[in-house]
Amino acid sequence: MSDAHNTSVSIATDEPTRSGTGGATGITEDTISTPPPSPDRARKTVVRPGDRIFGSLASGSAVLISVIIGAIAVFLVWRAVPALQRNQVNFLTSRDWITQDITDMAFGVLDLFQVTVLVSFFALFLAMPVALGIAIFLTSYCPDRLRKPLAYVIDLLAAVPSIVYGLWGMLVLAPFLRPVAEWLNTTLAWFPLFATGSGSIVGGGTIFTAGIVLAVMILPTIAAVSREVFVQTPTAHIEGALALGATRWEVVRTTVIPFGKSGYISGSMLGLGRALGETMALYLILRTTSQAFSWSLFDGGATIASKIALGYAEFNNDIQAGAYIAAGLVLFVLTFVVNAAARMIVAGKKD
Repeated sequence: MSDAHNTSVSIATDEPTRSGTGGATGITEDTISTPPPSPDRARKTVVRPGDRIFGSLASGSAVLISVIIGAIAVFLVWRAVPALQRNQVNFLTSRDWITQDITDMAFGVLDLFQVTVLVSFFALFLAMPVALGIAIFLTSYCPDRLRKPLAYVIDLLAAVPSIVYGLWGMLVLAPFLRPVAEWLNTTLAWFPLFATGSGSIVGGGTIFTAGIVLAVMILPTIAAVSREVFVQTPTAHIEGALALGATRWEVVRTTVIPFGKSGYISGSMLGLGRALGETMALYLILRTTSQAFSWSLFDGGATIASKIALGYAEFNNDIQAGAYIAAGLVLFVLTFVVNAAARMIVAGKKD
């Protein structure tokens, strides 16, 4: 009797397990569910040590760069204040630069700022369309067997030292450009940019020559960045345009350029940043002058960077060096503003 009772209990207990699709007990697979995980276990995420280390290094790098930039700004202000306190003229509006006598200093950055802006934007004006054409050719028109060699040759232009560019511009390019400069000055003298300036067209030490040399220097930077962005254009967009009957130029105009516009602008701003801070090439090409700057491409003068290089002999005195450091502070702020404006433009293009 007891064996029978045990057998019946065993059968009753095992029945729900054996009847997967329902049985005498009425229990189905749908009615058997796994209990939900606890909230603590659901919220808990596993962070690997490698991810934690990489995140810390990335955050530390960003903080370090910010601290270095801030330290540079503090250093420039700290070293410039003593010289500015002895300055007898307005630093931002004066054209004078007299720093030999530290008891009677009169220096201003107006002409230096204007020359820097004009030569940099003139170079950017020349380099941007050429770099755009190079990037479009290499990504959309160039045969495959020539694409890499041509890209390497263009990239190698960035490896040429700036002093070599300066020598080339002074000894080779300036004599070659002399007939062009004379024709522009004679024919378009009514336009302020081509009016007779303070520089010598015959000697070639003008903003016109310096701007063309600077355009060649920043060209590989703009072209390389633009090319890398254009080549990322989605294949589906290109194939869709071709399927609709677009020509190769229409594909470039409607898909490649709109997709890479923000990268093209970013590359141009990188090139402008190099142009603003270029020193040795402009130091060799530009001829200093005592005449006021007139916004002509045939003016001479000096940029902020080349002026600092010209005054290296005065750096043994802290007060005299402070005048040049004050000019460097203006260049620092100018490049910061240009880069910030570029970021805003790129962000607007993305939206």
